[in-house]
Amino acid sequence: MPRILVLHYSQTGQLTEGIRQMMAPLEARDDVEVVWQELVPEQASPFPWPLMTFFDTFPECVYMDAPPNRPVAFDPDSRFDLVILAYQVWFLSPSLPISAFLNSPEARVLRDKPVMTFIACRNMWLSAQQKMARKLSELGAHLIDNVVLIDRGPAWSTFITTPVWMLTGNKGPLWGIFPKAGVSERELEAAKRFGKALADGLPLLQSVPPVPLLTGLEAVKVNPRYIAGEKIAHRSFQIWGRLLRHLGKPGSRLRRSVLVIYILFLILMILTVMPLGMIVRALLRPLMRKRLDDQVRRLEQPSGSSGERMAQYASDLK
Repeated sequence: MPRILVLHYSQTGQLTEGIRQMMAPLEARDDVEVVWQELVPEQASPFPWPLMTFFDTFPECVYMDAPPNRPVAFDPDSRFDLVILAYQVWFLSPSLPISAFLNSPEARVLRDKPVMTFIACRNMWLSAQQKMARKLSELGAHLIDNVVLIDRGPAWSTFITTPVWMLTGNKGPLWGIFPKAGVSERELEAAKRFGKALADGLPLLQSVPPVPLLTGLEAVKVNPRYIAGEKIAHRSFQIWGRLLRHLGKPGSRLRRSVLVIYILFLILMILTVMPLGMIVRALLRPLMRKRLDDQVRRLEQPSGSSGERMAQYASDLK
């Protein structure tokens, strides 16, 4: 009987709903065992977030230096045919509880295993997934698929709705202007198509080397307009994060004083540098088409954005 381990952590419940939808077709079968493991930090992060606590978290997020989780319930040395890592993106990086697991002795469960990653986030996840792929490679795991569900609202609106949701708990709609934050219910429910394809592809888990199972299902689509902007933002997080970590532990007075300066810098960058950069990149895009297309194809691996199997697995979800 195939055994699948699902590792997940979600503050808002959105990610958990998505991965539950994906796994529903497998849990309905008697010949598959699904083992669920919620990753619970020893000291829970607040939700909604206080403003300063929220930003004081980013240096450790960016450097994947996470406080420990509570012990897991599964045996890391037992047999699993597939491991699914469902994670949130915090500050363009895997969330702290996921990083804590990846840095723990229990992460040995990933060695020599096929691994799928499953993300539900606003719209920027490239840096986080690149970090995840590197870490999985270090742990000896085989990344075979990646699924990304995003907030499909306009980028200008999600700049408002996502922070409001994180800092107040109000998901919206807001003020009769901004749509509801987060991944839509329809998109979450449509994740069942991945579970159906996975159920049909279970025999392929024994392939050597492991092969993707979710191609042709529009599992991940990279927006080329975000590639350069995300690199700039992540580099900023790294530089300021390194400085803040040198100033003290999270919550220390000196660190929080400098953090106020960073928040003002970040707001200024969002209002000026990022729009200007988008204009410049739009003007240069015709000259960089081939390079961008190559980047998009690489970043969409291993599952890709093609949809040739959507009629087979998603026709009843429309």
